[in-house]
Amino acid sequence: MTSQQRTVTILFTIVFLMIVLVAFSVPLYNLFCRVTGYGGTTSFSENISTITLDQEIKLQFNADVNDSINWSFEAPQDIDFKIGENKLVEYQATNLSSETTSGTATFNVLPEKVGPYFIKTQCFCFEKQTLEPNQSVKMPVVFYIDPAITEDPGMADIDTITLSYTFFKYIE
Repeated sequence: MTSQQRTVTILFTIVFLMIVLVAFSVPLYNLFCRVTGYGGTTSFSENISTITLDQEIKLQFNADVNDSINWSFEAPQDIDFKIGENKLVEYQATNLSSETTSGTATFNVLPEKVGPYFIKTQCFCFEKQTLEPNQSVKMPVVFYIDPAITEDPGMADIDTITLSYTFFKYIE
C-alpha cells in the first residue's frame, strides 16, 4: 500500500467514525442523562413509592411551547407534598390550529442535581401526542421524590423543585 493510499484510507476512516459519532451522539447522551440524572433528567420506574416521609417539599410547574407547534400548554398549580408520596398532576394542552397536529414534550427538573431522585411512574412525555383542531386534553404525570434524597448530604439545601416541560412539533 502506498503512502497516498494509506492517507486516503486513514482520512476515510476518520470521516466514517465522525459520521457514526454524530449519528449516535443524541441517543447516547439521552441514555447517559437518564442513567445519571445529568441535566435535570428524571428517572422512570414502573413501581410506585411505598415509603412516605413526614417531610414536605414544594414543587413548581412550568409549561412552554416551542414556536414549531401552535398549541397552548398550561401547567398545574404549584403544590407542597411529602417526600415519597405518589402524586398525580395534570398539564393541559390545546391545539390552537385548524389542522390535526402531533407534538412531543421534553422535560427537565431544576435544580439539576435532583434529577435522579425525581421518579416518574407515568408521563405523557414518553409518547407522541396528537390533537385534533381546537382539541384540549389533560396530560397526567404521576411521580414521587425518592426518600433517599434525605440521605444525600448534597441535597440538604433543596426545599423547592421545578418540573418543566416544553412541547415541540413531532416530526416523523
